[in-house]
Amino acid sequence: MTDEKPLPTPEAGDRATDAEMARRTRRSFVTGGIAALAGLGAWEFIRTSHREGQTPWPLRQALETNEELSRGYFRPARLAPQFPVDAAEPVKVNGDIGIDDEDFDATKWSLTVDGLSGDDDSATLSIAEIRALPRVDMVTEFKCIEGWSKKVRWAGARFADFARKYAPATDSRDSYVALETPDRAYYVGIDLPSMMHPQTLLCYEMNGQPLEVDHGAPLRLVIPIKYGIKNLKRVGRIAYTASRPPDYWAERGYDYYSGF
Repeated sequence: MTDEKPLPTPEAGDRATDAEMARRTRRSFVTGGIAALAGLGAWEFIRTSHREGQTPWPLRQALETNEELSRGYFRPARLAPQFPVDAAEPVKVNGDIGIDDEDFDATKWSLTVDGLSGDDDSATLSIAEIRALPRVDMVTEFKCIEGWSKKVRWAGARFADFARKYAPATDSRDSYVALETPDRAYYVGIDLPSMMHPQTLLCYEMNGQPLEVDHGAPLRLVIPIKYGIKNLKRVGRIAYTASRPPDYWAERGYDYYSGF
């Protein structure tokens, strides 16, 4: 005789396996239930929180935290990728808020500028005065917040050159620039450092041709370090301001900064 224990029978092994599976299933069910309840509670908290614009407060706080990180990461020397001229592609017309006036006459267009330094804090400019600034030609990627992108050839004046000639009364890092369409139906607010980025243009040509009406003629904003919702078409007014101005899509729940 020996002291060896008999091997478990197959039936005993099956029972042990079944017991372990049942134990794990119960644990998974309890864990999953707790996670589901926690998720439901978090969603109910977000849903019932007070809103800032159309965005629940917790989500708006998350967006503002992302903005602080992005602004801390921002450097004027950090450029969006540029491409050769033959990489330029046609761009679809995407959105007509503020430019849907069928009777619009580009020859009668003018640009109002407010918040200037000096005794006269406003000016009215023609497209000829914008074209008189140093011309910049570049091919960058236009990124839509909907998820598509196109490489586009733009030509116009750097906003930094514009701001040197038409200087703001306030130019701190915490200052902003407000831009509006002539009818004020569409408007954006952009931090001054982003506007002064060397790739930010007041653009009057697209893919080697004068800007078309559907793309914002005679003058639009091009800012490759921001998503398309900030690239306002048909600029009718520019205002320098020390406080954060209204922004069309931020009021509807989108990220105010909209940079990448």
